[in-house]
Amino acid sequence: MKSGSSSLKIKKHLLPLSLSETEEKIISLVARSARELNLPVFLVGGHVRDKILQRPSKDIDFVVVGSGVELAESVAAHFHPAASLAVYKNFGTALVKHEDFEVEFVGARKESYRGDSRKPIVEDGTLEDDLSRRDFTINALAVSLNDDDYGMLYDAFDGLKDIEKKIIRTPLNPDITFSDDPLRMMRAIRFASQLSFRIEPETWQSLVRNRERISIISAERITEEMNKIILSPKPSVGFDLLFKSGLLKIFFPEFEKLFGVEHVEGKGHKDNFYHTLQVLDNLSEKSDDLWLRWAAILHDIAKPDTKRFEKGRGWTFHGHEVVGARKVERIFRKLHLPLNEKMKFVQKMVMLHLRPIVLSKEEVTDSAIRRLLFDAGDDIDSLMMLCESDITSKNEKKVKRYLENFQLVRTKLKEVEASDRLRNWQPPISGELIMKTFGKPPGKEIGIIKDAIREAILEGVISNTFDDAYNFMLAKAKELGWECVNKY
Repeated sequence: MKSGSSSLKIKKHLLPLSLSETEEKIISLVARSARELNLPVFLVGGHVRDKILQRPSKDIDFVVVGSGVELAESVAAHFHPAASLAVYKNFGTALVKHEDFEVEFVGARKESYRGDSRKPIVEDGTLEDDLSRRDFTINALAVSLNDDDYGMLYDAFDGLKDIEKKIIRTPLNPDITFSDDPLRMMRAIRFASQLSFRIEPETWQSLVRNRERISIISAERITEEMNKIILSPKPSVGFDLLFKSGLLKIFFPEFEKLFGVEHVEGKGHKDNFYHTLQVLDNLSEKSDDLWLRWAAILHDIAKPDTKRFEKGRGWTFHGHEVVGARKVERIFRKLHLPLNEKMKFVQKMVMLHLRPIVLSKEEVTDSAIRRLLFDAGDDIDSLMMLCESDITSKNEKKVKRYLENFQLVRTKLKEVEASDRLRNWQPPISGELIMKTFGKPPGKEIGIIKDAIREAILEGVISNTFDDAYNFMLAKAKELGWECVNKY
């Protein structure tokens, strides 16, 4: 193995990894190409970690002692048909895509940083240099693909032991690790959340000390890590660590403001921060939809803005769903989340999240169900999941009663949907038909008729059919003194 001079005592283990057929094919081809080019190559980082943990992984990283780009070009050409290749010469890396795997190649390197940037000064290095620059011990593992020690696992920092102990720890001084690249603080918390690992005390204390360094990281990179936390099996783990470290207050203060309980005249409200995390966890057991999980995070985001104490009644948060829906765009813009249909979906969920809860407390009328179907459209199932997840009371009887009532709402939704077909509904009478029938130009009067038809259908006064709506239109127009000039 030509890994270069070593100043580290690297432990070696013969550790068989369970690989899929495609992974075997990729690794075998990389080893053969490296042999032809006389380039030492190692499987490194997250893929090694995930294979040990028996987790699925579609990202495969290789470190080459030499030119990673040269090896990537050879590997891409050996696939039949040739795999797609992207070369990033400025970074000395290359990416090969094969089936649904992304295979990255990089030359072994050592890095140093300036204080005001997370962009490293990069030099060619040895395998040992490369392992030393990695963020955590569990990612500083390498498997040799070279003839003299094929399959041998190189462990410079006891990463294998940390995987067994479920510990997140930096290979070197954590103050240097986090100061050099503050995004690693987000990654530490993300791995803790994804893997159910704990952050080792010295590493945690350093993370807290260095939290202000996160300000040099772009919003896009922070949000990318936050989304991975949101998609972890129990997202509350990550957000609780973000809160306790002080990081959350720096880049997402709107969420941090939900924390705390205020008491007046002996009456307090629930801690809306930890309530929201419970809602997020509840929802995560039912759905892996990132944007529905964002809706859970933001559903009560305006409670600090709308909180009032009413004498004799206690705490109220009137209109927090309306104010919260308005806040969604500002938060998405600040965090560089997409300002498209995904954002509109989250806005809709925040705006409507109280509606099914209100219905579950009252006698469910057909008209209320029609309005809910009309407003929620195809997102009604997502809304119901969010609302059921919003029941976080510690009173088991109360939870049971709410969930039973929600089941009644779901049953009623199916019945009304089957009879009235109101999901993504468009009224059967268009504005164009109203104008043509009465010879009227566009204007408020046309809207009056359209609104009257919609309300009549939603209230169950008439059925959701063209004939009933048309006859209702004629009757309403007669009340307004309009004459029919073009009968259908």
